Amino acid sequence: MDELTLLAAADARALNYTASLATRRVFPDAEALAGLAAFDEPLPVEGLSASETLQLLDERGSAATVVSNGPRYFGFVIGASLPAAAAAERLMLAWDQCASSFDNSPVAATLERTAARWVLEALDLPRDSAVGFGTSATACTLTCLAAARRSLLARQGWDFDRDGLIGAPEIKIVVSELAHITVKKALRVLGFGTAKIIYAPVNAHGQVDPAQLPALDDCSILCLQAGEVNTGEFDPFAVLIPQARAAGAWVHVDGAFGLWARASALAPLTAGIEQADSWTTDAHKWLNTPYDCAMAICRDADALASAMNSDAAYSSASADAQKNLTLEFSRRPRGIPVWAALRSLGKQGVAEQIERHCRQAQRVAEGLRSAGYEVLNRVVLNQVLFRADNDAQTVAVREALQASGQAWFGGTIWQGRPAMRISVSSWRTGDEDIQALIELMGRLRTSA
Repeated sequence: MDELTLLAAADARALNYTASLATRRVFPDAEALAGLAAFDEPLPVEGLSASETLQLLDERGSAATVVSNGPRYFGFVIGASLPAAAAAERLMLAWDQCASSFDNSPVAATLERTAARWVLEALDLPRDSAVGFGTSATACTLTCLAAARRSLLARQGWDFDRDGLIGAPEIKIVVSELAHITVKKALRVLGFGTAKIIYAPVNAHGQVDPAQLPALDDCSILCLQAGEVNTGEFDPFAVLIPQARAAGAWVHVDGAFGLWARASALAPLTAGIEQADSWTTDAHKWLNTPYDCAMAICRDADALASAMNSDAAYSSASADAQKNLTLEFSRRPRGIPVWAALRSLGKQGVAEQIERHCRQAQRVAEGLRSAGYEVLNRVVLNQVLFRADNDAQTVAVREALQASGQAWFGGTIWQGRPAMRISVSSWRTGDEDIQALIELMGRLRTSA
């Protein structure tokens, strides 16, 4: 089979899969999982046919997918890929560009520069900020915190690039008591010992309490949250950030999904967030682009560009080249699906998508209460945190839901006890899917 025929066959299989999303089990059944054993084979001595490889991948692999690209997946904030973003991704794969700089790919550099400008406009963040398109909020948090540490040390007269950390002034890290694990991971990888992290107490809703904010100084990094992962709550930025800035601290905001509230009528939840020094957010969550696409945004563009610079004698580029704003030197142009999503939605479409999901989350909460569940959060965003009558029933309902194949969401621990968490973030999710979820949850509680 020649290349074009093979690619056409792959396209046909991919289209068939997409067409089947509404009727597939959201989580594979036991037979599909058992079918994965077909992939447990020895490395071939001689290569096998590409068409046979594609057939195996589709027949055994497609059956064992989690249909997070469908309308009834509510686990984590994972948006289905918008048609424009998915189509752009397909063409981008055909281009096969190394998107490190303009010299490597003029089209990628141009589109990612435009996407960066549009992201800042949509999120109403300082327009001269740097935007690096990375793989995930984890990687983008790491780059922002690396830039933060380097900048704070420079203010103390310490040359981090030349002298490293041995003997350097200590940089203090203050994070929310409920900081996301990706923030903790980034800190650990950067060498901030977990025993050294200072935790800021939170209130009953999961917001950092300004009255209990640990002392900050000009050698401090304060990490806040836009969208706590369980409750969807926002730290009180308008109070906390001025305190931090007055002390000379760097403020970073983890806004993996919640930062997008700023592009909608829910923007008041983010009041004051624009005063921070850096922000991270994902496109593959609420903007509904394909994985893996996230953004590191830094108010001081030079700080990020200097920290991430990877110019070499054989490969130099402008300060805003993506290889100088992200961890990757050789990289795919992740900003292109962002460009396509924003162009196809426009400001109004982004706002409508976010606002619809938040309305749907409110409807889920109302339905769960009517069915006898205890809703634990204020449902200010797209997250619904809830429990059944007792811990055992909570676990039983979650397991039954996941086994049903009709929908999927996960469990969590809230204030020391099991809970369940529903996230509404897919453009495919209609009101009929919300109603079906509510009815299913009612039946499961009765039978658990």
